[in-house]
Amino acid sequence: MRALPWIIAGVGIGAGVTILLLSQSQSDYATGYDRVEDVAHKAFNWGTKQRAEGKGRSFVGAVKEGIGHVAGDADLANAGTAERVVGDIKDAAGQVGHAVGETIHDLNR
Repeated sequence: MRALPWIIAGVGIGAGVTILLLSQSQSDYATGYDRVEDVAHKAFNWGTKQRAEGKGRSFVGAVKEGIGHVAGDADLANAGTAERVVGDIKDAAGQVGHAVGETIHDLNR
């Protein structure tokens, strides 16, 4: 089974990306308004979660797409492309979540 090493490598890289995204330092929310700080913190955490899921899904999709092209399986390649696009969209949504959290924090200083 020639694809197994690629799948194992993909899972390892995806786990590494997830760990990197989840270990990012969080913004210091010290505005003095507990409710606002809580909303900003939740938005930032949601963004981090979405980015991790998006990066992982995008990577898995790219691996599937590559395996599909190498194996000549158009259905697998198309499924990989679709999964990669969904992952990219989730990553973009996570970036928006980060921006929202930071903006709420900055507006309430």
